[in-house]
Amino acid sequence: MNTAAAAMKEAPQDDDDELKTKLSLLRASVHNQDPSCKFQDQEMDDSTLRRFLRARDLDVNKASEMLIKYITWRKTFVPKGYISTSEVPNQIAQNKMFMQGKDKQGRPVAVLFGSRHFSCKGGMDEFKRYLAFVLDKLSSAIPEGQEKFTIIGDLQGYGYSNSDIRGTLAAISILQDYYPERLGKVFVVHVPYIFMTLWKIICPFIDKNTRKKIVFVENNKLHETLLEDIEKSQLPEIYGGELPLVPIHNC
Repeated sequence: MNTAAAAMKEAPQDDDDELKTKLSLLRASVHNQDPSCKFQDQEMDDSTLRRFLRARDLDVNKASEMLIKYITWRKTFVPKGYISTSEVPNQIAQNKMFMQGKDKQGRPVAVLFGSRHFSCKGGMDEFKRYLAFVLDKLSSAIPEGQEKFTIIGDLQGYGYSNSDIRGTLAAISILQDYYPERLGKVFVVHVPYIFMTLWKIICPFIDKNTRKKIVFVENNKLHETLLEDIEKSQLPEIYGGELPLVPIHNC
């Protein structure tokens, strides 16, 4: 075997060894800052640590900082380890988030109806709790061997009353800061012109890797575009598939 071939054969092992080393360094760094952290818990297992490492381009120090921020947030914002429906009644009443089926990679599929979102009583705190509620639901539906979920953002009927800049920025922040490497793809469908004004405002706050996962779908190519990633048997009925939508709070 020549030198180049030998190097190619050994590279995957070298990469694996490097990752194992960085995982050990990350555990040590986080433990030094928070000795109460339990790495055997599902929320802090090797898969979670790898996601935070990838989100910071395998930089241990940056990943450690991000993890500590996440741990602190979970302790203060989700002290019971979960958000109950009784904590987000106004958001659930809007009936805007559904989950059903999986894409071709096995990622759970959620559908969000933007026209059903309104700033309401309960305010920003309840909305942030709702974000944690739905993102935890989606994450718990991810099968073993997969790490991400897919979202269809449907903007049919979206108008000025649905344009919530503060809420959208909060959603971006929570997703990027506390659920790194969870988002697989976002299909934005039935996009009205009015939404593009909001998009220009929020786009700079979305990191470049996340922006690459957002696909704006043309109305006349909706069905065929979704079918590229989702089998008809797993696609919601409203998009020509076979599955009924299930409210995420009932999943």
